Formats: sequence, C-alpha cells, structure tokens
Amino acid sequence: MVPPPPSPTEPSTYFRKGFGLQSEVRDELAADYDGRIVDLLRSQDYRLTVGDVTVRLAREFGFCYGVERAVDYAYQTRRKFPDKRIFLVGEIIHNPHVNDRLREMGVEILMRDPTTGFDFGRIGAEDVVILPAFGVTIDDFAALRDIGCVLVDTTCGSVLNVWKRVESYARDGYTALIHGKYYHEETRATASQVRKHSDGHYLIVRHMDEARLVCDYIEGKVSATDLMKAFAHAVSPGFDPNLHLRRIGVANQTTMLARESLAIGEEVGAAIARARGDAARTTDFRSFDTICSATQERQDAVRELLDEGVDLMVVIGGFNSSNTISLAALCAEKAAAYHIESSTGIDPEGGTIHYRPAGVQHSERDAAGWLPSGRISVGITAGASTPNNKIGDVVARVLATRGLRAPV
Repeated sequence: MVPPPPSPTEPSTYFRKGFGLQSEVRDELAADYDGRIVDLLRSQDYRLTVGDVTVRLAREFGFCYGVERAVDYAYQTRRKFPDKRIFLVGEIIHNPHVNDRLREMGVEILMRDPTTGFDFGRIGAEDVVILPAFGVTIDDFAALRDIGCVLVDTTCGSVLNVWKRVESYARDGYTALIHGKYYHEETRATASQVRKHSDGHYLIVRHMDEARLVCDYIEGKVSATDLMKAFAHAVSPGFDPNLHLRRIGVANQTTMLARESLAIGEEVGAAIARARGDAARTTDFRSFDTICSATQERQDAVRELLDEGVDLMVVIGGFNSSNTISLAALCAEKAAAYHIESSTGIDPEGGTIHYRPAGVQHSERDAAGWLPSGRISVGITAGASTPNNKIGDVVARVLATRGLRAPV
C-alpha cells in the first residue's frame, strides 16, 4: 500500500501551513491581483452605470479561499527559499496570468505528459516542490517523498475532504463513482486515493448521460462489455463491473455543477433500488455532496443575477478551469454567454470578442457586434481562479467597446 501523506510534524521537508510570511508578501500579492474597479463595483451594490451601459457583477466571484491560500503559499515559498530551485507540479490554479506570474518569479512549472505522467528526473533533494491546489496523485506524492525534496502542499481543504470520502468508500468496500473529468488534475488525484486499499476501485462519469449508462448496467439493460467500452479510460486498473458495481459511493470533483452532481447521486441510488430493492439502496449505496462551498456560492450568485435580468453574460476564467466552465454553462441557459480567459479576448476597436461557447471543448470563436447598441445590462462573473484586477480589466474593455471610460 502506498504510504499516507506525512504529518505536519515533519517541518523540515513538508509544509502545509505556509511559513508565517503573510505580511511580507501581502503588498506583492495586492499589487499583482487587487483591482480598483472591482472595489468600486462592490461599493455601489455590484453595479456600475456609464453612459447607456450598466455592468452587473455577481455577488460571489473570483478568487476563493483555497485559491488565495495556494497563491499566497507559492509567494511565501519564493520568499522563504530565494536561492533554491522551485518546481510546481502542474499549474497551481487554472489561470494563465497567475501561472505566468509564478514563472516570472522563477518557479518552473512541470507539465504532465498524457502518456508518461510527470517527469521528476531533474528534481533533487536540495530542491523545493510546490503541490498545486488540485493536489497530486498518491504515486506522484510518494515519488517526490522518495526524492527527499522540500514539499510545499497547497492542496485545497475542500479537495482533501473529497479524498477522505472516497478513501472511506474504498475502505468499506464501495466503488467510488466520481462525477468529474477523468483528465482533470483534481479528479485524477481524488481517484488515486482509493488505491490506499488494495481492493479499492473507481469509475468516473463526466455528466448525467454517462451516469445513466452506469444505471442501465445496474438494471441489466447494458452489458459489462459495452460499459467497459465506454469507460475504459475512466476506471481503476482491474475494474470489473460485475464485481465492482455492486456497492457504490458517489463523490464529485469539487468544481462541477452542484445540481448535476446531486442529480447523479439520486439517479444511481434509484437505479440500485429498481434493480435490487430499497434494502439494497440502503446497504449498497452512499452519496454525499462534496461540492465546495465557494463553487456553490458562485453558482448561486450567477443564478440570482440571471433571475434579476441581464442582456448578456461575460464569464472570465481559464478555458481549462472547470468551475469557470460550469459558470458559463449556467449562464448560457438564460442569456448569451461569452467565456473569455482575460480582457485581451475583447477588442474594443474592432468590436469583437474571442470566446469559448458553453459546452464546446477546445474550440474558440470570434464574434462581431457582440455588444448591441442602445441601453444594455452586462452581467459579469469570474471563476475561482480569476484575480480582481483581471475582472476590472474586462469591465474597462466592455465600456471601451462603447467608447466609454471606467471612472477609476
């Protein structure tokens, strides 16, 4: 069995609580990420009207506590070890500006090869390695511990809670059915937790349609062979549906659509009850809401803004940011929605916007005339990895598209 993470009683090589340098990096963080336009919006009930354009900012947006903590620890790490090589296992969060800023500070970001994984060959015991907010797999953690380098662990507390949940499923003989993206860093790290138990297994579903396929298997409508054809890329090694879908525990990547995660849990539980009776649902099924509070709050705030009424929505965040993608999907249900990575996606002079449509992967588009003439209300929200200054930049470019200037 892979050894568990070390306790914080090993301060010389493993750190989970920073270095007590918050005051020393506070001004640097503020200079890099704070935004005056966002401060103005907050002071005016999240509303700013300039000319015939009203900008409405969702009441929960941008950096969450887990992201703030991870970025803060990364800055503290650079300050604590000014002369050491510092590596980061993947992106610390899914925001290109933040990751580029860390590179400017001399932090080398190791990117994962889809086939071979991370290459730790260049890391030595004298180096420092930052673990991202998403966490890392237990194999990657063990490999880094074997090297003996200093580890700074910024894994989000909400992610750790999901790890505990799926590990408990494996311990008690339940397969973890995870609502998430099988290729996402967080989901890969979460799925790996079942391997703390030799007979632990997982299956990852991306959305309700995939969950219903699992339900069809449970109810005898789909063969094990057909199920494995669909999920060969998203199950644990040695997975056998006939053995490992008798007892199921549902969990989720923390940044998925909360309502869909809950609905998937209900659907799987109901399928077990239909197939084997209510008693089986009681004994062979577990489900807990493991969506993080920040994700839920941002989704709720978007719903509230949409219910109040806006003409269109601009959603800011990395194109690979799962929580931003979820926000864009919510927005697209009730309004024209434009998911952009940063303000550079808006060209005020050309009147165009470069965006990714909701529900479309790996494909961006350019839209002309996206900001119609006349009086208009523009809603704005941002994923949990988007800093305030980048939100403010977007507001300024929205106004500039109409030839207007932000008042700050």
